[in-house]
Amino acid sequence: MKNMKKTWLCVRSFSIVFSVLLLAGRLQAQQVAAAELPDAPQAQQRSSAGSGAAQPPEHQDPQTKRILGIFPNFRAVSTSEHLPPQSVKEKFTTASQDSFDYSAFVLPAALAGQQDATRATPEFGHGGVAYGRYLWHSFVDQTSENYFVEFIVPVATHEDTRYYTLGPGKGTIKRMGYALSRAVVTRNDAGNETFNASEVIGAGAAAGISNLYYPSPERTVSNTADKWATNVGIDAAAFIIREFWPDINHLLFHGDKPMAMH
Repeated sequence: MKNMKKTWLCVRSFSIVFSVLLLAGRLQAQQVAAAELPDAPQAQQRSSAGSGAAQPPEHQDPQTKRILGIFPNFRAVSTSEHLPPQSVKEKFTTASQDSFDYSAFVLPAALAGQQDATRATPEFGHGGVAYGRYLWHSFVDQTSENYFVEFIVPVATHEDTRYYTLGPGKGTIKRMGYALSRAVVTRNDAGNETFNASEVIGAGAAAGISNLYYPSPERTVSNTADKWATNVGIDAAAFIIREFWPDINHLLFHGDKPMAMH
């Protein structure tokens, strides 16, 4: 169960780092709040003049399509509103973006290097050729999980694959717990919370399918369970990052300030 332990260690590490950064961002926001508040009406007027109608704060979306300009962030939604249900086409498009956008190759490349260094699959060997084997296996693993979690299962279960942030003003611990809970709880197409079958079943299906292209000695129940847990654990860590990314982006890169949700 080494992979499982590594995954949850990563989740805990992400949690600590983003908690510290979030607290720093909130302290900074408190310091400048008095100066920014009087300017809000003027900013809204400028927005109204440019677009013809002022947009309510809850519709502002400080999420970026990529985190740090690299990692895919196409499913994150910073709003308390229930958006229109996703169509089948939209779910397929999102899964494809997460799988084939240039930024989608970063994680498989990093994982391949780590796996080659630790000889995670001895049958692949070690060195340049082995790295190529690890790379395409990691890429297929990621792509398979994306389509199961974001397209195949949610289409069948009518689940919304977007991640809706809880947003500032709710407390760091509460937001972190909320982000982690999204691994087992999500919204359906009607906007109601439901069991996240897309994540749990989809990640398990991807882990099972991987036995078709890994060497036969690796096709064990234990290895499949480890891959399943790793898939869910990585996604849980990604939910934490999506939850706090607008705060980090505003603090470090002066991006749009995240709005408190009501």
